[in-house]
Parts: sequence; structure tokens; C-alpha cells
Amino acid sequence: MSDRFPFPIPDGWFGVAWSEDVSAGELKTIRCFGSDWVLFRTNGGEAGMMDAYCPHLGAHLGHGGCVDGDAVRCPFHGWKWSRDGSCADIPYAQRRPTGLAIRTLPVCERSGTIFAWHHGAGAPPDWEVPTMPEFSDPGWTEPEHLEMEIATCCQELGENAHDPAHFVSVHGVANPPVSEIEFEGRQKISINRGRLETPRGPIETIIRGESFGLGLGITRVSGLTDMVFLAMNTPIDEEHLQLRWSFTVPRVGESRRAEGVGRAFIREFMRQLEQDKPIWETKRYEPRPRLCDGDGPIAAYRKWATQFYSLPAR
Repeated sequence: MSDRFPFPIPDGWFGVAWSEDVSAGELKTIRCFGSDWVLFRTNGGEAGMMDAYCPHLGAHLGHGGCVDGDAVRCPFHGWKWSRDGSCADIPYAQRRPTGLAIRTLPVCERSGTIFAWHHGAGAPPDWEVPTMPEFSDPGWTEPEHLEMEIATCCQELGENAHDPAHFVSVHGVANPPVSEIEFEGRQKISINRGRLETPRGPIETIIRGESFGLGLGITRVSGLTDMVFLAMNTPIDEEHLQLRWSFTVPRVGESRRAEGVGRAFIREFMRQLEQDKPIWETKRYEPRPRLCDGDGPIAAYRKWATQFYSLPAR
């Protein structure tokens, strides 16, 4: 557990790489969920993810290991591990020991992203990653990716969206957004209505966010321009996150206005994120905050978040 936060790494689907960054036959080391893993794509094109350390004698598969057909071969003794974790080959053994397996995580690909399922108790996935039709629609632009590492945890990051008062003190927003929040099972839906200042004057903007667990969000913006973005918060460990975003806007004939407005929105989004970052990276979780009537639905958000921990909080 972290000294700053009492939470274990949460359960759910988390983005671990862009699909385009892992080619067929490629293997790379990644750090997430407090461990080292190898992320790979079989020669047939299927993504897989397994423990970086061979259970035979502990060699790191990411240092000299390779994809061999639909499996990963260890650089130390050549043991071959299938995508499902079973041992496919020991080149020199006449009799293979029973019960051989390497730890793997379920993976899926959606919207140009490889997602991995993490569960503290090892349970299989019990919900699916939603699809985003805009990301495969030729009427929308090629998604633009952004990434950032930050020293906080999933719950703290998500709580920020339910704290309207900080938009005034931290971001200098004259009129903080008015939000409607609905918590329903694994999903959270928020609708924020506000006014975005532009050279042409204020424009009413609606931001509809859907969260699926603590690591995956889909946001759709309308008003000044239409925009869709995918937001992913992936735990590196108990108090560090890898953040990923993917943005797209509709194509409007030959006009580049939508793209220009979209990029301006992204710049403002990132500007506010940079303002939040030093607070996130130095604050600690207060289990019994002294809330007042303008603080937003922080307590309701915290109650919803508890379902994503299979291991007990500290």
C-alpha cells in the first residue's frame, strides 16, 4: 500500500498500450499493476500479456526473449510459453513437469488501444470494454494521442471531476460547470453544462462523460465543436499512473476549423491538467474530509469507487 493512499490497485480494464505500437512478432516490457510484464503480439496478430519473469529459473522474458509463432520463448533455456500461460515446449526435456504455467492477463483491443484486465483476487473479466464508433468512422479525424505519467492513484484522479469548487481556485474559471451525476453499477455518467469563453463570446458547451470502472472514461463534447476522447488511467503501482488520451473530431468537408477548435480544446484541457498536477502529486487522501455544501458529490463518488477493490483498503 502507498503511504499517501489507503487503496490497493483497483480491479478493471486498463489501457496498457496503443495498438499501433505493438507489431506482429514484437515483444516489449511494460510496468503496470506493481509488476513487470511483457506485452506482445503473436505472428498471427493477437495481443498477449504475461509475467515478465520465467517461472523456470527467473529469467526476464523482455531481455532477449522473443515471439515464436503464437507464444513467447525464454532467452535462458528456450522454454516456450503460450498466450494462455501454458508451457508449449521445453526443447531439451524428455518429460515435461505437470502444472507448468506463467501468469497472464486477459487482453482485448478496442478503439486503437490494447486493454488488460487486472483483478486483485485473480477473477476473470465480468464486463466488456465498450466500443467507440467514432474511432473507426471515416467521417472523423485520425485520433491524436497524448500521454503523461503522474504521481497519484485512480480514485484521487477521478474524484477531481466531482469537485466543482476547485475550478475557480485552481483553474480560474469564473463559472464552474454545473454537473448531473448518475451512478449505475460499474458505470458512472456525468453531464456538465458550462460556458466556454471564445473570441466570439461565451458558448454553451455540454460535456458528457461515461466512466467504466476507475481506469476508463469516454467523453463526448458538443457546443463549440463536437469532440470525442478516450481517457485511460493505468496504475504503474499504488501511487503512480500512466495517463493516456485519444482525441478525435468530425471532418467537415475541406474545412479544418473543427480540427483547429478541437486542438484548442485539447490545449485548454492539458493546461488545466498541468495546474492540477502539483496538487495531485503532493496531496494525501483524507478519509474523513470536512465537506461543505459547495463541494460536490465527493462522498457519492467514493461510495461508488469501493466496488472496484477486491483487496481490502488499509
